[in-house]
Amino acid sequence: MSAPPSATLDFLSKVANSLVLFGGLAFVLRKPVKAMLAKRTVDVGESLRRAQAARTEAEAGSEASKAKLAGLEGEIRALKAEAEAEARRQAERISLAAAAEAERLKKLTRQELDGQVRRSVGELKAYAAARATAIARERIRRRLTPEIRSALIDNSIDRLSELYEKPGPR
Repeated sequence: MSAPPSATLDFLSKVANSLVLFGGLAFVLRKPVKAMLAKRTVDVGESLRRAQAARTEAEAGSEASKAKLAGLEGEIRALKAEAEAEARRQAERISLAAAAEAERLKKLTRQELDGQVRRSVGELKAYAAARATAIARERIRRRLTPEIRSALIDNSIDRLSELYEKPGPR
């Protein structure tokens, strides 16, 4: 059994209409689509070139950064060595200053001790003299009785008389 001729004819007309429609569309749109695709191809090519240029620039920047980093590592080592040398110089300077200060303090301490010794010796001498005087006074008072005192006074008067009496006219 075959399909009625009108259905086949209807199908063929629809296929022919579709071919004409799509053929016409392809004919009409061929130039704009071709221009659009060409522009898109140029745009993609330009984007690829820019991306390649950016990549090349980034690689060059990366190499420059690596070189700079290597230079920085050297600078860091140099700065570290310089800082260590400065720290050693400062430690030596501080050590010398501390030694000088210690000597100065020793000298001042010696001077202070010498002064205290001199004052103490002077005080001891004064104390010894005062004490010796007090002991002598006490011994003299104990030994000096009123009779001895009278005899000493008389004896002193006699001596003074002899000294101040001058022979000769007055």
